[in-house]
Amino acid sequence: MVAVLLSPLYILINFYIARWLLSWMQACNKHFKNKWIRGFIIAIYTFLASTLLLGFLLPSGNLERIMKLLGNYWLGVLLYVILTVIAADAIRLIVKRSHKVKEEYLKSNKTFVTAGTICIIIVATLSIWGALNARIIRTTNYTIDINKEVKKMDDLRIALVADLHLGYNLGTPQVKQMVEKINKQNPDIVVIAGDIFDNEYEALDNPKTIKKEFLRINSKYGVYAIYGNHDIEEKILAGFTFSKEGEKKKSDIRMDKLLKDSNITLLRDEGILINDSFYLYGRPDYSRPGRGIEKRKTAKQITKNLDKEKPIIVLDHEPRELQELADAGVDLDLCGHTHDGQLFPGNITTKVMWENSYGYLKKDNMHNIVTSGVGVYGPNMRVGTKAEIVIIDINFK
Repeated sequence: MVAVLLSPLYILINFYIARWLLSWMQACNKHFKNKWIRGFIIAIYTFLASTLLLGFLLPSGNLERIMKLLGNYWLGVLLYVILTVIAADAIRLIVKRSHKVKEEYLKSNKTFVTAGTICIIIVATLSIWGALNARIIRTTNYTIDINKEVKKMDDLRIALVADLHLGYNLGTPQVKQMVEKINKQNPDIVVIAGDIFDNEYEALDNPKTIKKEFLRINSKYGVYAIYGNHDIEEKILAGFTFSKEGEKKKSDIRMDKLLKDSNITLLRDEGILINDSFYLYGRPDYSRPGRGIEKRKTAKQITKNLDKEKPIIVLDHEPRELQELADAGVDLDLCGHTHDGQLFPGNITTKVMWENSYGYLKKDNMHNIVTSGVGVYGPNMRVGTKAEIVIIDINFK
């Protein structure tokens, strides 16, 4: 419904940008004034602006996949077109009001062509870099101390990943890269903090190959996961959902089966004692717990029956309730969800929205680590942020 309400604004924005682009092209070369060439350019632009809707309306298949992939790239490009045009117009107004530049120079054809060229170079550079950067998975390391004696081990190495968003944007090549980077770190345990899927199981490029890649993960104590707010089956248009409220709380059974066949243990508001040494507790998502869970357990309920002499590690998709978890005796809280904003200036706004939007935070005696994730949501780009796996080395004292 929100997408429908915003559609007039989307049309107006695209009309303004298309008009600006045509004006710039005509200023560059008189041949762009030809009505047939203008019509061709308008048709191409209209097609690109419509890929979001076409991908939403088309039935499952290769054509739908192509349209959704194009639409996701278009969203990222459009974001930077809008920001660049706004910045250019703002600079023009500031210069105009300063009266330091002659009016005829500001209105000249040469100035318009030069300014437009600079804007297009900026948008192209950010878009191309963003698309390439989203495909590079980096490794981020943290070392922390947990002041608890563990008889069977002095340390523990955890590989944390989250927000894979397996679907139209991310597929088997990225999963393969992720697995290779995880195995290179020789982790004791691997945890996945939600949003493994991107709302549609049909969007997976090759479920069998993805399963084979997951099975290649090497770790002493296995692979554990929780679900996030996108690990459910629902149709999405430009980031907005169209399914009924009741449907939002159910994951696709094929998602569950893929994890099970991949030897990934899914934790549903439950904990497990590993090697008789430490607890790992997996929380359902805060906003969409799913799997028949109407209300997830509180932080106090999580630790109530646990031996607090042993380290307690919690997987929670969204970095919420940090103080509650710290007060309940949790030693390490591992999260994702935020993507660190994914696209600049989103990484600035997320810092306002979350107590810890990315990286490390010490909350009393609890360590909280939030990863920017492996995949992307919506725009198929990363600018000012990185795709990552996180390696956490824990020293027990």
